[in-house]
Amino acid sequence: MANESKLMWNPDNVRDVAESVGISSLNDEAVRVLSQDVEYRIGQVIIEAMRFMHQGKRTVLGTQDISQALKVLDVEPLFGYESTRPLRFGEASLGPGQPLFYIEDEEVDFEKLINAPLPKVPRDVSFTAHWLAVEGVQPSIPQNPTTAEARATELVPKGPGANPSLAALAGNDNAAFKPLVKHVVSKELILFFDKIKSAILDQDPDQEVVILRESAIESVRSDPGLHQLVPYFVQFVAEKVTHSLNDTFVLYQMMCLTAAMIANKTLFIDPYVAALVPPVLTCLIGRHLGPEGSDNLEDQYKLRDIAASLLGQMASKYASSSLQLRPRLARTCLKLFLDPSRALTEHYGAINGILAIGGADGVRSLILPNLKAYEYVIRKAENERGPNDVEVMMIISAVVKSVESLATDASGLELTNGATGNVEETLGIEEFLGTLIGSRIAAKNNHTLNSALLQAKEKASKES
Repeated sequence: MANESKLMWNPDNVRDVAESVGISSLNDEAVRVLSQDVEYRIGQVIIEAMRFMHQGKRTVLGTQDISQALKVLDVEPLFGYESTRPLRFGEASLGPGQPLFYIEDEEVDFEKLINAPLPKVPRDVSFTAHWLAVEGVQPSIPQNPTTAEARATELVPKGPGANPSLAALAGNDNAAFKPLVKHVVSKELILFFDKIKSAILDQDPDQEVVILRESAIESVRSDPGLHQLVPYFVQFVAEKVTHSLNDTFVLYQMMCLTAAMIANKTLFIDPYVAALVPPVLTCLIGRHLGPEGSDNLEDQYKLRDIAASLLGQMASKYASSSLQLRPRLARTCLKLFLDPSRALTEHYGAINGILAIGGADGVRSLILPNLKAYEYVIRKAENERGPNDVEVMMIISAVVKSVESLATDASGLELTNGATGNVEETLGIEEFLGTLIGSRIAAKNNHTLNSALLQAKEKASKES
């Protein structure tokens, strides 16, 4: 009896249902077990229905939620109840303590229904013709839109691939559109995003600010659960790089933020690679980076180096998801490298980009065949600036670095200092690479590197 008093479901309802299906007698233990099971099943249905209610952003549980919950639980749904129609419940008493609830049927007065006026007879279907335009002029008739309506229609983007933002750009401020998917970000993530932005852009040299800046980058690099912020970080990087080309610090911080996103193993960056490449390429081969003056050169070359490293990581990490990524990056850098009208700083970024993207194979196929002709660009810069100019020295070091990568290519060759190269090796290298670069490579007395260059020369001569 103590257990029966704790039941929320009336056991008498179980007995009534049992009698309706032909079971005249049930012992108390069976009734109690069945009542407990009914309570559990009803609670399960209510919980599933509340999930549908919360997903629908509603606070009132409806009959449609119950129907959906029954379908999810693989139970035959109830028919005849709609959320749009209010239900009126009546109460009848079968005896002391046995209330019975039922749905009241709507009473219809047949006399009023018969005497009510009949609805109007619908019009017959008819077709009429009118002129849309007469010799290019649209007549002002009721069937054609007015001038104001036509003008507003012209400003609305049309077609399946139309951009709804074009209407606002055209001057139609009343153009309203709804995005296909509503991106909901929690307040905590928005606060985190704002804190990261303010921390990494703070240029205060104070030690606490520097630690906070490094902690912000490290948080993006290692924290899980930041995937919802990836498009916002990508847009933030693109915006800052576009509007801060004269600020080396901001550009460097954006590259560090990009590197942190790529290094985070919990972030899925593949869909955003196409949007991340342009800012990195800008920091690699941009003509003007940072303020003008020789004081900025060191920071500028440091920025180009990290951008080249980033491109190499992206080309190797996302080559499987974007098959055209590596060829397009290499083609872009090669096109700039072969343009003699570009600045030496741009050539520096292009050479380092080819080395980072293609490695020794990229240098062998893209840079080496053009080095002899490229010597003219370096000689011209030496005559105009002097051999001790920083940009001239940096471009020469970039070329030498790329050539030295052949000694550690995929064939397993290692950089070893062998015996002094003979005269034939030196002449062959200078003939292949040009006197300026060839003499510097030959002076390193690296027999492994010299052999790799001569093999590349023989291969190039056979192909030509």
